Amino acid sequence: MINKKKVVAVLPAYNAERTLERTVEEIPASVDLTILVDDHSTDETATLAERLGLQVHVHARNRGYGGNQKTCYKLALDAGADVVVMLHPDYQYNPLLVQPMASMIASGVYDIVLGSRILGGGALQGGMPRHKYVANRALTFVQNLALKAKLSEYHTGFRAYSRELLLSLPLHANSDDFVFDNQLLAQCIYLGARIGEVSCPTRYFAEASSINFRRSTIYGFGVLKTTADCLAARLGLYRKPLFDFPPLQLKPQTVPVSPTLKEVR
Repeated sequence: MINKKKVVAVLPAYNAERTLERTVEEIPASVDLTILVDDHSTDETATLAERLGLQVHVHARNRGYGGNQKTCYKLALDAGADVVVMLHPDYQYNPLLVQPMASMIASGVYDIVLGSRILGGGALQGGMPRHKYVANRALTFVQNLALKAKLSEYHTGFRAYSRELLLSLPLHANSDDFVFDNQLLAQCIYLGARIGEVSCPTRYFAEASSINFRRSTIYGFGVLKTTADCLAARLGLYRKPLFDFPPLQLKPQTVPVSPTLKEVR
C-alpha cells in the first residue's frame, strides 16, 4: 500500500509473451495486486502470467484495446483498488515509475497522472518514429487549444487513476478501440479532474507493440472527433453519451485547519 491506499496495476495484454516477464520484474513491491487481462492472444501470454503469479483474466474473444481496459478497470475496482495504474506489458514504458505515479494519486494531490514521453525530450531519444512524434505534437496542440488545457501529450498509454475518478466516468460509453485512451482523458478534462504528469523514458524496439499507419490514421480522426464532441458538450451545443455527465463531480481535497490556529482578519 501507499499512504494506506490499495494499489492495483492492470496490464491490458495481447501477444505480450516475449516482453511480459521483463515488465513484471520491474513492477515495484508497493503494488498490492497485478491483474493481466489477455485479449484472446494467440501466444502463451496467459500461461506465463499465471506462472509469474499475476491474477489473470482471458477474454473469450478479442475485444480490442479499449474493451480490454474496460475489463481491467472493472476487475481492479472489484478488487478494492484505491489507485489503479495502467501499464502496457510490452516493456515500452518504465515500470519503476508505477510507484511515484501511484504516490501522486494516493497523496490526494491528483486524480489522474500521465507518464509523458514528451516531458524531458526523451521520445525521439527512446526511438519514437519521427512521423508518430510529429502527429503526437500536432494532435496535442489542437486538443490543448480546443479544450484549454496544457498537457504535454494526450496519447501515452501509461496512466494512474484514483478510484473516485474511474467511478465518476461513463467508461462503458467509450470506444473499444485505441481511441479509448483519448476519450477517457477528454472526459477527465471535461469533468474537471486534477491531472498530473511525470517524465517517462520509453523504449521502441521490435517486440514493443505498435499500430500500423492505417490504424494510426483512424486513431487521429477519432481524436479530432473526441475533441469536437467534448467542446460541443462544454458549449451546450450537443452532448454525446461519453460526455453525458455533469462536470466537476469530484470534490477537491480539503486540508483541515488546526484548532490551535486563530483566524487572521
